[in-house]
Amino acid sequence: MRNAGLAFALVSASCFAFSGPMGKYLIEGGLTPIEAVWCRMAGAGLLLFAVLAVLRPAVLRIPRSRLPFFALYAIVAVAGVQSLYFVAITRLPVGIVLLLEYMSPVMVVIWVRFVRGIRLARAAYLGAVVAVAGLGIVVEAWDGLRLDGLGLLLGLVAGACCAGYFLMSDSFGDDIDPLGLIAWGMIGAAVVLVPFARPWGIPWESFTVSVAPQGGVTLPVLGAYLWMVLIATVTAYILGVNAVRRLSAAVGATVASLEVIGGALVAWALVGETLGVFQIIGGLIVLSGALLAQTASARRSPAPGVAEPVRVT
Repeated sequence: MRNAGLAFALVSASCFAFSGPMGKYLIEGGLTPIEAVWCRMAGAGLLLFAVLAVLRPAVLRIPRSRLPFFALYAIVAVAGVQSLYFVAITRLPVGIVLLLEYMSPVMVVIWVRFVRGIRLARAAYLGAVVAVAGLGIVVEAWDGLRLDGLGLLLGLVAGACCAGYFLMSDSFGDDIDPLGLIAWGMIGAAVVLVPFARPWGIPWESFTVSVAPQGGVTLPVLGAYLWMVLIATVTAYILGVNAVRRLSAAVGATVASLEVIGGALVAWALVGETLGVFQIIGGLIVLSGALLAQTASARRSPAPGVAEPVRVT
């Protein structure tokens, strides 16, 4: 079962890696980042909802007492992460934005220590320091932050929302089915983004053209959209949920960080984006620090006479 979980997690990360590059095709075709996010969430949410309504309708039932949690999940863990990520990739390379987003394990460590008051192993803090140092190398801080400042901020806020996703994923009980939460989360995110995306004004004719972002490979926008919905969203989420159910949340989240590498590779292959030497070195350091922090945060430092670990991601 553990091997199956690791396989699901790896494939899920690989599927998620296509979201940024595929999104760039929609943006190049004429959609704004928010419009692209709305189309992704609405399409994926309706598809998953329809499938569950036929095959597993019981998972779509929401306990009335959990409505606030579902609303917060839709706003932060889905709408916040996806919209900020899509806007950020219009200002920075996909690989850089993914690196910023995967500062989230470090943010989880900070939250758990100072808000939940849980003492962590020293490795957690060391991982945070290593990750921040790696981020400094990624953005070449010694050279006046040549990367887009607003893009960096958006990427970090997306990382904070991603940290919220991990923390919320650890806080709901058996009264909520993960698949139902994902379906309603996507639909809720689409509803929340309506005033910003204004779907009635989306240039739907954009889905009939083919584009090549930044001189990359030419693909039909509709094909990129369908791939993003079916593979990078629905399949990725379903496999991710099954992975976490077979692994600990910490292991699942750590394996998910491979999306950083996968996203950079897909962006290189399809849209012609490359990472410099410092970005590659810094990225490896960020991932190493995030891995260390995430693994350490998987258990609380035991109090005297207490040895039971608890998950915090």
